[in-house]
Amino acid sequence: MDRGIPIEISGLSKHFGSVTAVEDLSFTVEPGRVTGFLGPNGAGKTTTLRMLLGLVRPSSGTATFGGRSYRELSRPLETVGAALDASFHPGRSARNHLKVTATAAGLPAARVPVVLEQVGMSEFADRRVGGFSLGMRQRLALAYTLIGDPSVFVLDEPINGLDPEGIKWIRGFLQNLARDGRTVLVSSHLLSEVQQSVDEVVIISRGRLVKRGTLASLELDAAPSTIADSPDRPALAAALDAAGLDYTEGRGGFIVAEPDPARVGHAAFVAGVQLSALHRLRSGLEESFLGLVSGGVK
Repeated sequence: MDRGIPIEISGLSKHFGSVTAVEDLSFTVEPGRVTGFLGPNGAGKTTTLRMLLGLVRPSSGTATFGGRSYRELSRPLETVGAALDASFHPGRSARNHLKVTATAAGLPAARVPVVLEQVGMSEFADRRVGGFSLGMRQRLALAYTLIGDPSVFVLDEPINGLDPEGIKWIRGFLQNLARDGRTVLVSSHLLSEVQQSVDEVVIISRGRLVKRGTLASLELDAAPSTIADSPDRPALAAALDAAGLDYTEGRGGFIVAEPDPARVGHAAFVAGVQLSALHRLRSGLEESFLGLVSGGVK
């Protein structure tokens, strides 16, 4: 089977009436790398993937695999393994689901035990899917993507529902696919879920591309900022608003787009707001990601 097939998104847009889901999106996913497709919920990730897989017709632009659309692939499961909104009949076994898939695609039934072994599901092969945990369903979805031994993988939130052991396993799984020369695109709304797995990131917000590059470049792009927190966050937010300071709310407090903590502290002092945290921060990956997808909007 051929390796080295890139995913190419060019000028891709999708409008649902007056709502713009994706706007003039362009990027390429190269073989031999794991690319994280990131953005908050509602950013347009799933719509983009559905257009890539021929499930939604673009308003304009193209989404192709080595220059061919999904609809033009003669044997799609042998080119693309996709896990998007995977659903399984609860009364069927994992083995039965995969046998039906293999038969429908004209693939040998001998692939079924092979892919079950690859995802660590051999001992659960004859159990009904209705009794599976979310993590086990995720593994079954991955087995489905492997059935045609494809060169490209498109995975929507594959880490969702996995326990720590499962997360460690899937990171190795994705990296092994890339080392084998395959093209791997993994979507997530959380950078923290995929940052130990991916080589590059494509970040979108409100349907538009806001960043493409390595994780290292994402960190270098981060602007110095100040972390501020208070027992009374609404009052602190009002103080920052009054001082004209842009901010986003993070796990450890407000991430203020101001390199000088003294200015932030003065804004709180003037408003009579007690602070529980105030320090300068060279933003890490997560803060940089949040800054990109928020676009500086409070």
